[in-house]
Amino acid sequence: MCGIVGYIGYRDAYPILIQGLKQLEYRGYDSAGVALVNNAGQLNVYKEKGKVANLEQLAEHHDTSGCVGIAHTRWATHGEPSAVNAHPHVSQSGRLALVHNGIIENYASLREFLLSKGYSFKSQTDTEVLVQLVEYIQTETGKDLEGSVVKALSKVVGAYAIAVIDRDSPDKVVVARKSSPLVVGIGQDEREFFLASDALPIVKYTKQMVYLNDNEVALLKLGQPVEIHNLDNQDVTPDVQEVDLDLESLEKGGFEHFMLKEIYDQPKCIADCMRGRLLLSEKRIMLSTIELHRERLVHAGRFVIVACGTSWHAALIGKQLIEQWAQVPVEVEYASEFRYRNPVILPGDVVIAISQSGETADTLAAFRLAKENNALCFGIVNVVGSSIARASDTGIYIHVGPEIGVASTKAFTGQVTVLTLFALALAHERGTISQEEYEETIVELGSIPDKIKSILAEDEKINDIARTLTYADNALYMGRGFNFPVALEGALKLKEISYIHAEGYPAAEMKHGPIALIDENMPVVFVATHHQLYKKIISNIEEVKARNGRIIAVVTEGDDTVVKIAEEVIKVPATLSALAPLLSVIPLQLIAYHVAVEKGLNVDQPRNLAKSVTVE
Repeated sequence: MCGIVGYIGYRDAYPILIQGLKQLEYRGYDSAGVALVNNAGQLNVYKEKGKVANLEQLAEHHDTSGCVGIAHTRWATHGEPSAVNAHPHVSQSGRLALVHNGIIENYASLREFLLSKGYSFKSQTDTEVLVQLVEYIQTETGKDLEGSVVKALSKVVGAYAIAVIDRDSPDKVVVARKSSPLVVGIGQDEREFFLASDALPIVKYTKQMVYLNDNEVALLKLGQPVEIHNLDNQDVTPDVQEVDLDLESLEKGGFEHFMLKEIYDQPKCIADCMRGRLLLSEKRIMLSTIELHRERLVHAGRFVIVACGTSWHAALIGKQLIEQWAQVPVEVEYASEFRYRNPVILPGDVVIAISQSGETADTLAAFRLAKENNALCFGIVNVVGSSIARASDTGIYIHVGPEIGVASTKAFTGQVTVLTLFALALAHERGTISQEEYEETIVELGSIPDKIKSILAEDEKINDIARTLTYADNALYMGRGFNFPVALEGALKLKEISYIHAEGYPAAEMKHGPIALIDENMPVVFVATHHQLYKKIISNIEEVKARNGRIIAVVTEGDDTVVKIAEEVIKVPATLSALAPLLSVIPLQLIAYHVAVEKGLNVDQPRNLAKSVTVE
C-alpha cells in the first residue's frame, strides 16, 4: 500500500526520491514526506497531506540538499491523513528519521513504555513509536544504528518494511522487512544504493537488485558491499538478481490514463503470457511446472485457490476450468478468511495463491499456512521476485508487465489465461479431456488476442453506452456459468473507479432478492454471450424487461434474440464457452473507465484504494 524510496550515494538525493515517489503513486496514498541529511549534518524533514506535488511545493522553498535521504507515501491506518501523521517520523532528539510500511500491532504497549521513560509523541501513528524505540535503545545501550534497529525489531509484533537514517552517521541507511516488500538496488562499485517498495522507482538507475526476505536487516554503507543479517544476527549472503523491466511500460504511451493503456495492452499481454507455453504449430501446451511437479499435480486430491478482489474472480473461473477439464475438485477461498477458520489442509492438496503484486498480505499468510501443512504451494503472480513468488514451491508468472492503474485489468485476463493453460495441460496429463477438445481449445485460445483487438475497435460505441450509466446510483451485473465471475468483476470495476454502487450476481439468483431492486432507474448489465445457459439467461433478461429495468447486454456477434430485448448491446466475437471471459470482460472494463472519466474522477488512483494491499 504505502511506498518507500531511499537513496545514499554521490548524487543529490532529493530529485531521485521525488521521482521515485511519483513512480509509486499507483500504490495508493494520502500523504507524502521526505527526510534528507545535508552536507552540514542537518536532518531536514518535509511532509504534506495529499499528493506528491503538494510535497514538492512545500519543499521548493527549503533546503533539499544532501546525498542521503528517505521518502514515503502513506496510506492511513493509525491516525487520519495529515502532515503530522505523514512519514518520515523523527525521534525525540531529532537525530533519527524512519519510514515504515506495514503495521505495528503492539504499538500501544510500546508507547506506554516509552511514555514512562519520558518520551512524547506528536502523531497518532504506530510508526512514531518505532523510531522512538530505536532511539531509546540507541541511547540506553550505546549500540550503533543497525544494532539498535535489530534490538527494537525484536520487540515488535506486526509487519514492516522500514528504512532509517541517522544525522550523526550520514554514510549509511539501515533497512529491514517482515511481511512487507523491500528491494535494494546496487549502484556501480557500491558508490550508491537505492531502495524502494518495489523495483519500479529505481530500475532506471540500476538493474542489480537484492530482495530482502522476512526478518532480514540490511546495512547500506558507502563504499562497502551490502551487509545483510537476520534478527538472530546471523550473516545472510545477498542474492543479487538482475531485474529486466521495460521502462516504456511505465509510461502512458499517449493514453490519457494508465488504466486505458492497460486495457489496450491486453492483446499483446495475453500473447506474451502464452508465448513459449501455447505451441500452436504443435497444438500442445508446455508448462515447466507440470514437467517438474507432475506427480503431485496430476495426482492431487484437491486444489484450493486463495485470492482477494479481482484475483478471486479469476480464481472462480479457474475453478470451473479445472473441474470441467481435469475432473479434480477445486475450492476457492477469500485469503482474508481462509487462515482464520482453521481450514483442513491435507498433504495431497495443492494450494494456488493468485496475486498481481505477489505481496497481498492476506494471500501470502494463507500461503504460508498451506506450506506449514505440507501442501504443494503454487503461485500465480505478475511481479518477478515478489514474496509469493519466492514462497512458492512452483508456479507460473503471468508476464503482463507492470500494472500501474489501481483497478486491475490486464492482470485479470493474464491470470485467466494462465489458469486456462494450466487446466488444459493438467487435463491432458490426466487423460480427462479428449484430444479433439484439447486441440480445438488451443487453436481458439491462440485467436483470443486478435478478437480482443476487434472489441477495442468498438471503444467509441462502448463509450456512448457508458454515458447512460454516468448518473446511476446503483447497478446490477448478471451472468451465468463462466460469465458469472465476469459479472462480479464488471461490478467491481464500476464501483472501484466511478464510486457507483454495483453488485454482481448469478442471473438465476435474481429472483432470490435482487429483483426487488428493479425499476426504470436501475441499469442491469447482462453478460449474455452464447454458452450452454444462453436460453436460461434470456429468461432472466425478460424478467428485468417486464419490470422496466434498463438493460445493457454483452452478446455474441450474430445474436438475434437479446438485441430485440436490450436497450443497448455490445457485441463480442464468438468463442468457446470456456474462453468467453477473456472477451466478455473487455467491454465491462471500458464501461467502468468511461463512466469514471465522464464523472471527472481520478481513474488511476481511486479514493481509499491501494494497488498493493500489504496489511490486513
